[in-house]
Amino acid sequence: MVAHGEKYRVILVDDEPVILRSLRVAVPWEELGLEIVGEARGGEAALELIRELSPHMVISDIRMPGMDGITLMKEVLAENANRLFIFVSGYGEFEYAREALREGAFDYLLKPIDHDELIEMIKRAKKTLEKRAENDKLLHSVQVLSMLARERMFAEFIEGNQSQSHLQHMRWLENSELTQDYFMAVIQLDHFVKLNEQWSPEERRLWLFAVRNILGEWSVAHGALTMFPFHGGEWVLLFPSALTSQKEELGSDAIRQIQLYTKLTCSVGFSQTAAGLERLSEAYQSATRALYQRFYSDRAGVFIDQPGREPGADREAKYPKHLEAVLLDSVRTLNRERLLSALDETKQYLEQQAFSKEAAERMMVELTVVMFRQYEQMNLLSEWSLEGLLQELQSLGTLSEMIGLLKTNFGRWISECRDSQIKDNVQNVIAKTQEYILSNYHKDLSMEEVAERADLSISHFCLLFKQVTGYTFLEYLTECRIEKAKYILKNSQVKVYQVAPMVGYQDPRYFTQVFKKVTGMTPTEYREAGAV
Repeated sequence: MVAHGEKYRVILVDDEPVILRSLRVAVPWEELGLEIVGEARGGEAALELIRELSPHMVISDIRMPGMDGITLMKEVLAENANRLFIFVSGYGEFEYAREALREGAFDYLLKPIDHDELIEMIKRAKKTLEKRAENDKLLHSVQVLSMLARERMFAEFIEGNQSQSHLQHMRWLENSELTQDYFMAVIQLDHFVKLNEQWSPEERRLWLFAVRNILGEWSVAHGALTMFPFHGGEWVLLFPSALTSQKEELGSDAIRQIQLYTKLTCSVGFSQTAAGLERLSEAYQSATRALYQRFYSDRAGVFIDQPGREPGADREAKYPKHLEAVLLDSVRTLNRERLLSALDETKQYLEQQAFSKEAAERMMVELTVVMFRQYEQMNLLSEWSLEGLLQELQSLGTLSEMIGLLKTNFGRWISECRDSQIKDNVQNVIAKTQEYILSNYHKDLSMEEVAERADLSISHFCLLFKQVTGYTFLEYLTECRIEKAKYILKNSQVKVYQVAPMVGYQDPRYFTQVFKKVTGMTPTEYREAGAV
């Protein structure tokens, strides 16, 4: 594939210097967007030159001393089938030319060379190369989109968004991977908040990309079903249940690999066994519950959620899930008064249950961690330290002191976030993202990319974008693309299938479906209606 602005590379091969000189000067290479990068006077020399310079096109004599043109082509195409060969042959070599075509040559030209005919042949060869490059690029885009769609859909299920449409789109995954029992590993970089403050945006992308590559190769080598990033500094891996006995070994090895190649430390939490897409959210909760244990430990490591730790009938009744939900919603909505009230209710609940100090402290730690993680996902953290808060929490002697500490810290943080949001002028931030979408609607635009432009977490971006515009990101992007498509259809004669990629849709059939869903008409019907 040729990068934008680069020329296609050509090598000339002929044992007659006169022919080489004629080819060099008689063809307008620059004008055609081609560049002669080398010349050879025999097959052996040409083969060495081709391996060194990697040309896109070879124009060669068919009969030469030593290695002839056909033998040369066979060697080259065996190594790279995408290179094009054009042969020059004499009238007495017609059978050789036919053989060359059978073996994969693009075309041949009889001597004496008609340069106009050669130029037309080269133009056709260049179009073939361009078409191949376009197809390769499209295939790569489809593969990347497929991977991203798969990761997003997994993330949706982990978040608990299990609509009927999601179930239908993910049925192939259900059949191929998650029908049998599996378990989840959640890998989190230690001290990610502090690292994120130290890194520039470019450094952050590079480090996370490096960890993803390491885990990608490692997961394939160790039998993982899938691996993808979830929250910042966090990756999710799924393993078949047959590897359950190897959790400790798997986790330790993953930690070693990341530390070896990046010098970063991390911890791994393993879930209990689950089966089916609908259990992904439960498995994630189990794995992150295991990770809570690292806050009792003085070092990073591997933590496994044991069946005894799973809230069964007794533990489910004791752990205040209903209060956790209220606390998380208070953080999400930055509702300080509701948060303080919910903490008071939490104190009353724990007192009524008459928990021991150890049990109450454990639940307070879990509630603190999940609230802090909510702040982290919303990208609202500044100088706040979870480790410091937990250490202070565990140093206190009474439940009242613990509740008071959380009220003081989380109450202050919500106030700071409110002030910060006002200063940042949410309207301006979202307006800039709208401008970015309007400028890039024709590209493979992702929610992650736009959220990053706004310097917001995905969940916080979605919340603010909907509040300000009244649209979800996908609804706004679709509206923008369809409006552009309507303008093109109304004001030009561009064919419908050509309009699709111009507005960001690589599949014309899918573009037609979306267009009809939005407008009530197919693109063709819309154009015809406008012409009346």
